[in-house]
Amino acid sequence: MEVMTNHGFRKTIKYLRAFIIISLLGFGCMMLVFLGILGYAKILGAPPLAVPQSTLFFASDGTLIGESNSGQKRYWVPLEEISPDLINATVSIEDKNFYEHSGFDYKRIVGAILADIKAGAKVQGASTITQQYARNLFLEHDKTWSRKLHEAFYAIRIEMYYSKEEILEGYLNTIYYGNGAYGVQAASQFYYGKNASELSLSESAMLAGVPKGPSYYSPLESLENATKRQGIILNAMAENGYIKKETAQKAKETPLTFVGEHPHRRVEAAPYFQDAVKNALKNQLKLDDRTIALGGLKVYTTLDLKQQQEAEKQIQETIASESEIQIGFIAMDPKNGYVKAMVGGRNYEQSPFNRAVQAVRQPGSTIKPILYYAALSQGFTPSSTMRSELTTFKLDDGKTEYSPHNFNNKYADGEITLAQALAVSDNIYAVKTHLFMGAETLIKNVKKFGISTKMDKVPSLALGTSGVRVIDMANAYSLFANGGKKVTPTLITRVEDYNGDVIFESNNEPEKVLDPAKSFVMTHMMTGMFDKKLNGYAKVTGNSLIDEITRPYAGKSGSTETDSWMIGYTPQLVTAVWAGHDVGKPITLTAEKSYAKRIWVNFMEESLEGKPVKAFTPPKEGVVGVYVNPENGKLASKNCPVRRFTYFVAGTEPTEYCTDHLDHKKDKPIEKKQETKDPWYKKIFNWGA
Repeated sequence: MEVMTNHGFRKTIKYLRAFIIISLLGFGCMMLVFLGILGYAKILGAPPLAVPQSTLFFASDGTLIGESNSGQKRYWVPLEEISPDLINATVSIEDKNFYEHSGFDYKRIVGAILADIKAGAKVQGASTITQQYARNLFLEHDKTWSRKLHEAFYAIRIEMYYSKEEILEGYLNTIYYGNGAYGVQAASQFYYGKNASELSLSESAMLAGVPKGPSYYSPLESLENATKRQGIILNAMAENGYIKKETAQKAKETPLTFVGEHPHRRVEAAPYFQDAVKNALKNQLKLDDRTIALGGLKVYTTLDLKQQQEAEKQIQETIASESEIQIGFIAMDPKNGYVKAMVGGRNYEQSPFNRAVQAVRQPGSTIKPILYYAALSQGFTPSSTMRSELTTFKLDDGKTEYSPHNFNNKYADGEITLAQALAVSDNIYAVKTHLFMGAETLIKNVKKFGISTKMDKVPSLALGTSGVRVIDMANAYSLFANGGKKVTPTLITRVEDYNGDVIFESNNEPEKVLDPAKSFVMTHMMTGMFDKKLNGYAKVTGNSLIDEITRPYAGKSGSTETDSWMIGYTPQLVTAVWAGHDVGKPITLTAEKSYAKRIWVNFMEESLEGKPVKAFTPPKEGVVGVYVNPENGKLASKNCPVRRFTYFVAGTEPTEYCTDHLDHKKDKPIEKKQETKDPWYKKIFNWGA
């Protein structure tokens, strides 16, 4: 018996020794595996913590005008901008040992494993805040062991490279609170209509309970369930030393008010403008679509909300509801190119096509100021005269003919000045000027003014038959308004990434492109469309607007069979308006032909109301102002019944006085009329009708 006992003891020692060896080997293997995991995590480095966040768009005054998202509201706020009560409530209920562990709470893990074994399924979670954050960033939310292993690995990497504060900030900004709200900022705005930094203790405890089950613990779904969980959280905060029991009880008794609505459920402000901004982010800043949509950018724009609303109002009130006319509208500051208002159509939801920046339409007579600027460089002056009469131009050595017409077939059948030709929009004068200078001159100058669309080398180019974009025409006129300096149409002033770092800032320095003297002379000539003194055989094109304007404007209207334009400016603001049919159908109704002018004048008057009335200031040198008879462009004496103060490039002002008003009586000596030769540029226009 004793032999057997000794034998059994030796056998037991043998098994025990084997067990210890196997256990040590197993532990060693586990340690090797664990060290291997740590080494692998170290090799991989810090996991990226970028998460989808809504990109926000702001007007020039800082007002939020819209956001880019996929039905998910995601805003990132730093930890210091989150209510301490919400932070403490979240830690108390989700992971009370968060600040002590290294990513895993082993007691909770053991308890969860035993509960799962007992139930025969995955029923209880023991995830720490770090593990939940890892899941929010990288994994799906299915309850499988495979997902848990991946979650643990990512948790190791996060804890290895990021501080507790960074982890907590990330978690609070990514956790789902229901109703499309991801993160505490979106949730605070949805449930309470306030920022996360403004939450009270009672509100914080209620909100911290929602992520466990948004459809069950949301106060908007079940106030009873939400209130019970709020009480549990307040008690946990007291047990963990964050608040006193008396404070917890008082918070439980505090009534709460809920909003239940995201502050920016849909884009309400300037949808065409916002589309143009997104396009600029993509094409100018070279950002990809995902970064633009969910990169958490803050995009600060040039939009003036007051002017945008005024533009939309005038379009809605001016165009008849049953009309099929579409609109393209741009208002910009000529000093820096900032686009203040943009409308690309009458109904964004029905047609998001942006006619202000995408459509290419014939500009009609609005091209003439560019033509006549070029003419000033080739010897023309505001007093240069040519005949206005029905004319057939013979081209290609007489092989082809071209017969342009004036509006309503009205002609002076005599000499008119350049200033008058611009004011009444005489087409014969424009074509003669264009042919004299050569088609290449206008094409070259159009490019100088920043217009990039193709120009056809034809006589009718002077009448605006080659297409342009509304935004380019507004920019071209801004050169005149800005004293010859060119700026680029600008939609964005600054862009910040989700960390608040500035990744783009506008630096739109004006570039001198035009001669300041000639530019000012052109601006002064363009005030003529609102001056009845320049009425001759036809009314000035702005005649219907004269009684409605309260400050100096310069501008030009234009029309083709299918397009109606009005572009005009003050020193502070340039506005271009196009009206027409998308399909190029003729504009036949008289009222529709006036839409562009009416929208322009009403917008300019309303948007500039209360702002200083600024006149166009001539440059310090290079121009001379004299009184002339607008009928013939000659110097006008004080006794001349009709005279207009007109600016000329210095050295080109007229020297001959007008004598048309003098009463030549028989008893007075008849002054010998000074013989004058036709200007050199008129000698080539001796062809007739």
